[in-house]
Amino acid sequence: MSQYGLKQAPRAWNERFTRFLLTLGFQSSYADPSLYVKHDGQSVVVLLLYVDDIILSGDDETKVQAVIHQLTSEFDMKDLGLLHYFLGLQIEYQTHGLFVHQSKYVSDLLKKTNMLDNKPYTTPCHPNHKLLNHGSPPFLDSGLYRSIVGSLQYLTFTRPDIAYSVNQVCQFMHSPLESHFVAVKRILQYLRGSMSLGLCFKPGLLDIKAYTDADWAGDPNDRRSTTGFVVFLGCNPISWSSKKQHTVSRSSTEAEYRAMATTTAEVVWLQQLLQDLHLPCPDIPLLHCDNISAMALATNPVLRSKAKHIEIDCHFVRERVQQGYIMLQFVNSADQHADIFTKGLCFPLFSSHCTNLMLGSTSHKIEGEC
Repeated sequence: MSQYGLKQAPRAWNERFTRFLLTLGFQSSYADPSLYVKHDGQSVVVLLLYVDDIILSGDDETKVQAVIHQLTSEFDMKDLGLLHYFLGLQIEYQTHGLFVHQSKYVSDLLKKTNMLDNKPYTTPCHPNHKLLNHGSPPFLDSGLYRSIVGSLQYLTFTRPDIAYSVNQVCQFMHSPLESHFVAVKRILQYLRGSMSLGLCFKPGLLDIKAYTDADWAGDPNDRRSTTGFVVFLGCNPISWSSKKQHTVSRSSTEAEYRAMATTTAEVVWLQQLLQDLHLPCPDIPLLHCDNISAMALATNPVLRSKAKHIEIDCHFVRERVQQGYIMLQFVNSADQHADIFTKGLCFPLFSSHCTNLMLGSTSHKIEGEC
């Protein structure tokens, strides 16, 4: 069956491939429709499908090879062996874990933008600097701006250190100014000096720890707040986000609580994903927050009249806490790992958070943990 040419070809291929997987005993994940899991006794085989690129793994090599044989007998495909490169992500195998990075992707991007010889910066943006939607001439080549920023968005898959800066420049895709392109070049110059950075993944416990933070009314253009969170599985960061909130918050408590609700939804999704993979969590997930008022709102059954406009978020988080699906824990602002996703930081603090996010070499370790 041809995969390319007709618009419906990819859909037809996916339906054909999915039907065959179901005959082999695979089940589609509720959390991720591109993930298929085959649970056979004590063993698990996992297949991840992206168009015609496939990752296959499991805890029983014999059963993994059996699935490969069944797939190659039904479809015209080739086994490329151990995973080293997938959709721009490079995977290196170390004695104590995996090192995932996008060094080649960064190098190609810098070549494309003629930034390989520019002076590198130690941070992707100025500390506490905010981009404005006025005060600078329009950037004439908006197509170039969107192309570079789109490439930077894809890079955040393995580079949480640039998530906040990329989120900032993404907000001006429709009408960028010259000052916005200067901010984009700053990110590229930071990447010039940190091309080899990547994420270290180490085996360990499957406990979930999440950090949530918000920069209240931090956007000077519309006074919306920025939500930032990072979720760890053991010592490994597996999910993070820096995103402007959809509505204006009238207090820091409200901004923090909206961020808490977003993080809780992500934790619930990850719990479902682990359940689909037949990997039970040993402990109740911990959600770390540095706002005492937001934590009180999540545990207090009495909804204050001044907080009724965030009633849905209140009930969502509170129900998860009461049902024992998540546990709240206060964390000092100095130990708030999500701080890097809500604002620009000076180099010492930025570097410390990068270490806590397991960025760099495989010797990195979260301070005081693991």
